[in-house]
Amino acid sequence: MRTIRLHIDPALIDQPLAVGAELPLPAQASEHAARVLRLVAGDLLTLFHGDGCDYAATILAVTKREVTVRISAKLALSNESPLRLTLAQGVARGDKMDLIVQKATELGVVRIVPLLTERSEVKLDAARSEKRLLHWRAVAASACEQSGRARLPEIVAALPLSKWLEDLDDDRALRLALLPEASRSSRELRFADAGGILVVGPEGGLGERDIAALNAAHFEGLQLGPRILRTETAGLAALAALQAIHGDG
Repeated sequence: MRTIRLHIDPALIDQPLAVGAELPLPAQASEHAARVLRLVAGDLLTLFHGDGCDYAATILAVTKREVTVRISAKLALSNESPLRLTLAQGVARGDKMDLIVQKATELGVVRIVPLLTERSEVKLDAARSEKRLLHWRAVAASACEQSGRARLPEIVAALPLSKWLEDLDDDRALRLALLPEASRSSRELRFADAGGILVVGPEGGLGERDIAALNAAHFEGLQLGPRILRTETAGLAALAALQAIHGDG
């Protein structure tokens, strides 16, 4: 029997998820449970809100406006990767970025930074940037529901590569940039507890100014093989390789 998992934004509920608590689900989660999943009183589901735990719940009542549940159990999950990875992705066009966010979440990244680079074709004003951020966070939450993660990756608003590098913390994370001309492979890497940061260019790749800025910020080139991959393939292939060799594997 399929387990139904729903992400609950803790900012949208009046009380934290806790064993014995009875509470209405937020409006969007209620609508999804009642109208899309067609759940009824007595049905079981699993809730999570980002603290690393799943909460078993039973639906008490379903009305036109809300679904009320009772929390019956709390289970701490241990399915996060020991390798902390940040994906800094040049913003891709259309649905490509959704795919990248979805699959990077499934692959266990802890942070996603959408970057505007020298060859970026996507232009985002303040209003559109905020709208896309909310959308990407919803995509990540849905990916967590499907993949069984109970911790959502942090996703920040898109920002220029130069601004991101300027504010980047020196936390000893291994700094990597995916470059076709690089010679270093994923098997040669050694990660400290801080994990790593992987920069991937947009459709047109990273420009000369981008690469110069990354070099100045002590990023190392990383290559995957002899073929040039599309942006929506490259970062995901690299993340999968890094996880298999240094993380989940």
